[in-house]
Amino acid sequence: MTQGLFKATATLLTGSVAAHALPLLLGPALTRTYSPEAFGQFALLWALATNVAVVACARYEYALPLERAEPEAAQLMALCGHVLAAVGLATLCAAGVLAWHSGMATYWLLPLAVLALGATQWLTMWATRSARFGLLSSARLVQYGGGAVLQLGLGWWLMGPTGHTESNALAGRWGLWGLCAGAIATALLAAWLLARPAPQGGWAACLRAPWPALRAMALRHRDFPLLNTPHAFVGALQDTLTLLAVTAWSGDAAAGLWAMSLRYLKAPASLLGGALSQALYPRLVQAPNAQAARQAVHHSMRLLAAIALPMAAVLLLWGPALFTAFFGSRWAGAGELARALAPYIALHFIASPLAVTTLAWKAQAWALRLALVGQVAFFAGLLAGLALDGLTGAAWGISASMLLYFGYYFWALATWKGIPHEGRDESLA
Repeated sequence: MTQGLFKATATLLTGSVAAHALPLLLGPALTRTYSPEAFGQFALLWALATNVAVVACARYEYALPLERAEPEAAQLMALCGHVLAAVGLATLCAAGVLAWHSGMATYWLLPLAVLALGATQWLTMWATRSARFGLLSSARLVQYGGGAVLQLGLGWWLMGPTGHTESNALAGRWGLWGLCAGAIATALLAAWLLARPAPQGGWAACLRAPWPALRAMALRHRDFPLLNTPHAFVGALQDTLTLLAVTAWSGDAAAGLWAMSLRYLKAPASLLGGALSQALYPRLVQAPNAQAARQAVHHSMRLLAAIALPMAAVLLLWGPALFTAFFGSRWAGAGELARALAPYIALHFIASPLAVTTLAWKAQAWALRLALVGQVAFFAGLLAGLALDGLTGAAWGISASMLLYFGYYFWALATWKGIPHEGRDESLA
């Protein structure tokens, strides 16, 4: 099983390296084309879209690997599609209110962003169910690598290579459109790639799925919307509320610095962590016994820690110098944030891929309760740090407050006693 997990992770990692290398390599060009203000506005709108998209299918998509039979899987796919359409319609109404209240026409992009991100997440789990790891790698390359390329191309087309226009306000407005359009277009393209092959009966059959069958499927997997949806929403809400707090405290430029630092600091977690979680989840579900499942988690923890700790050390020692040299002088503040956030990012890097463990082990209720505690700890550190030392203080406050939380989380997973396979093991003993 360990060899299989390594092979699946390596396959996903191959595409992920290119997918995340492109945005990283294009970073200096992007930061010299788009202003911190434009990045701050984009980050807030994208955080809102992500917050909704993460629960756009009510987390029913995460039940797809549990459905082995094709007819039932097709019904679950139909249920996900209906829920996503309903959430998209509700977001369209909310976007109209936000656009009217703020006077920003870009809020009309919000429902399209939610549909693009929600569909990509849903269809990623569809590909994960059938272990189509090569397709997952290609889709990730299109979404993230292609997104950065398109954002840069749109920025040069709208504002020129150096981002100069007639006024800073005009540059910010055009920059926001370029960043949003590039990210949405490539997410839609990735979803289109992941949509093949269609579920049994084709996509048309999903639209015609009878309501009694959808209702039965919804009840069968009700733990996902009841327990995992609040957990996922609260987790995504963290980024949204953080950007709102930073914007309210220091303005759009500060939000841009914060978003840019986290974009690069969390890139390794998205790169390796996303690949590992997609490979780990079906392995945990299909593990022959509890010992094998526990060993897979222990192996993943050790691997992630061996990567995270050296990265954190580099940021603590040379974070400000690296960010200034790489992105330009107007982004120097992001380097100070990177140094302060380094301990938190290392812990998050280890924890992020392990989130699928509680899904496979049917521990969503425990994960939800712990996530709420984590949110309280995160915002306590954020707000205390803002009050004591502004933006940099907030970053150090988060790193300090999350240390005990993640320490308990790792210990709990490593010593977990309620693995579903354990009852089977005992009966066979």
